[in-house]
Amino acid sequence: MNLTFLGTSAGCPTAERNVSAIILDLVQERGHLWLFDCGEATQMQMQKAKFSLAKLELICLTHLHGDHLFGLPGVLTTRSLMQNQSPLTLIAPKGIKQFIETVTNISYSWLTYSLNIIELEQDGVVFADERFCIEAKQLQHRVPCFGYRIIEKDRPASLNMAKLKQDNINIGPLYAQLKQGKTVTLDDGRVINGNDYLGSVKSGRKLAILGDTIPCPASIALAKNVDVMVHEATQEHALEAKASDRGHSTTVQAATIAKQAHAKRLIITHISPRYSLKDSTRLVNEAKTVFTNTEIACDLAKFEL
Repeated sequence: MNLTFLGTSAGCPTAERNVSAIILDLVQERGHLWLFDCGEATQMQMQKAKFSLAKLELICLTHLHGDHLFGLPGVLTTRSLMQNQSPLTLIAPKGIKQFIETVTNISYSWLTYSLNIIELEQDGVVFADERFCIEAKQLQHRVPCFGYRIIEKDRPASLNMAKLKQDNINIGPLYAQLKQGKTVTLDDGRVINGNDYLGSVKSGRKLAILGDTIPCPASIALAKNVDVMVHEATQEHALEAKASDRGHSTTVQAATIAKQAHAKRLIITHISPRYSLKDSTRLVNEAKTVFTNTEIACDLAKFEL
């Protein structure tokens, strides 16, 4: 599982940064990609990062401002040209259905696959299966905006095959029962407890991807004890008033949320166009004064979880 930042600029693209889009690569875990936000030129950035539109399974938009949305029509319609016609789920605040219908109708476009649209109006679980769960909570921005908490469920403990071999145990058809921790009787009469041959339960990874917001309790709740927290840091600390007026956060505010949430790691993004890549060290160092384990994303940067 890893994150690739396709765009890290706030508001508009620059010569160094495209606008918001993040790929959560779950190809190893489930054979698919999840996309969070979809600013303009997202499909071009996906090509540069060597991601296939055909592998998209889920798109989650934090809100409907253009720098998080305007790449969506291209992504959806170009995906119709792919041979893979697998279904796609789109989760976004209310209004996204009208946007998609208007764009496709006016442009005489069409989709050749099933698009399941879920419009968000309140907090709740928006996706769940046997391995992953996504929880959404509304943040505080100028328009309805949601953050997402992605939870990988704990993975069952595996059998210690070396120990079984050492004890001269041929588990054969008993494999499933032993893995469930059941007590079984072997052909030679020995009675063994599966729990004695199980390793540790593998804790699932947790990730928070937060949209545009001023500091708020929902951010802390979404990021509580996560392995990685992604938070906007549109402005430097000296411009806190400017950031707040426009519904955004600063480097120090993002770091404070990470500290309050007891997150293990913070990645800041959504950087104002006023800053060039040369300013990145200064910006991330501001955040580090509050939360040491902070990194700053640049376009096409990849982070392992």
